[in-house]
Amino acid sequence: MDCIFCKIAAGQIPAKLVHEDAEVVAFRDINPVAPTHILIIPREHIETVNDLEPGQAGMVGKLHLVARELARAEGLSERGYRLILNCGPEAGQAVFHIHLHLIGGRKMAWPPG
Repeated sequence: MDCIFCKIAAGQIPAKLVHEDAEVVAFRDINPVAPTHILIIPREHIETVNDLEPGQAGMVGKLHLVARELARAEGLSERGYRLILNCGPEAGQAVFHIHLHLIGGRKMAWPPG
């Protein structure tokens, strides 16, 4: 498989890891859009939200719980932060391995781009 996120999760490509466990890896985005921009991925390769199966619901929940803990560690809990999970090219998904963006540290606009 030629998935960059799978290679990061496997330690084959270096990244600035901020969390790692048996199911989830989180690392700083190389092109941040805010002072805090962390990508949270499952180790399991799943291309898009459309490919999720009911048995993977716990893993999707864990992505959000890891995001919550990282937001606390980054000092964002009280100020606020944004979680984004894009699905497909028109939504802006560039890497086809599901990933949750944790973005914070600046005022966000609505609606997003």
